[in-house]
Amino acid sequence: MKIAVLRETADAENRVAATPETVKKFIALGAEMAVETGAGAGANIADADYAAAGATVADRAGVIAGAHLVMGVQVPGVDGLPGIASGTMVAGGMSPFAAPERIKGYADAGLVALSMEFMPRITRAQSMDILSSQSNLAGYKAVIDAAEAYGRAFPMMMTAAGTISAARVFVMGVGVAGLQAIATARRLGALVSATDVRSATKEQIESLGAKAIFVADVKGIEGEGAGGYATEMSDEYKAAQAALVSSHIAKQDIVVTTALIPGRPAPRLVSDAQLASMRPGSVLVDLAVESGGNIEHSRPGEVVKVHGVTIIGHRNLAGRMAADASALFSRNLYNFINAFWDKDANSVAFPADDEIVVGVKLTEGGAVVHERLKAA
Repeated sequence: MKIAVLRETADAENRVAATPETVKKFIALGAEMAVETGAGAGANIADADYAAAGATVADRAGVIAGAHLVMGVQVPGVDGLPGIASGTMVAGGMSPFAAPERIKGYADAGLVALSMEFMPRITRAQSMDILSSQSNLAGYKAVIDAAEAYGRAFPMMMTAAGTISAARVFVMGVGVAGLQAIATARRLGALVSATDVRSATKEQIESLGAKAIFVADVKGIEGEGAGGYATEMSDEYKAAQAALVSSHIAKQDIVVTTALIPGRPAPRLVSDAQLASMRPGSVLVDLAVESGGNIEHSRPGEVVKVHGVTIIGHRNLAGRMAADASALFSRNLYNFINAFWDKDANSVAFPADDEIVVGVKLTEGGAVVHERLKAA
């Protein structure tokens, strides 16, 4: 079985879907590995490193030719897969809800599209979950970027010349990224608080030494949602939360927002009026900027100043730590393929009724087969 690894062409994308470590592991399974020239450059991996690991290095058409599986961090549309044959599997990041035409293109080309973003959040699939591995790094990087832009110390410092107060950090949305943001800010010495619409996260927040900021005695979301994601909040809860956040956010130095609802625009968490209430020099980081943004005025790929506060809207925060992000992403892909590897056939075999396979498979046999996409 031949596996092709693509060089990423999306804006601000420096990650790669396989590293020399995972190339060796795939070859040990019995796969033939082909890596596109320059694929690892953004993560500081040379073509020679892939060759030393046993891969063939060639141009895009060369690696795709005869491939049974094509892997990418952000898999391009069919136009970016020259010569790909019907029946070929493509696996990686696909942003299915944001790119329905691209997914339809895979179906029309007869490809088997496997979206790693749709990996079920079950125990068996934890080691395959790209959203968790990449969000973990994004939460860390958000706080580091905020600390750089803030221009003041995070921990309290007592000196002969006087005391420097600790920075106050508020994290909105406590998924994987939010929890890592809390942990990172705490390690840097900040006073940290956090909020989420899911009551189950209160204990997690407090276990990391942060203060939980929650609306009390108001009916909140309709349900926790599949896989632990939040769903839409009630109007009553939205109003109560806005009032609580407005009083709290005015006292904060750093705000990190991470809230996403799968298949929908990111919820607006911080308004213009709330920005105006913050002290000049405060910093906000919007991890949801590419999905519409949690913060009013945030812009994808830009750092803007409004009312004297800085709003950071960097795209692809995990990609700004490309070496570590690639190592984790590539292991997620390897763990996924390895779980379904048929040693006798020296190939991957996906059972049609397996929960993981059903979760990630978007297209097959010339049609879109994923129920969430068909419903959308």
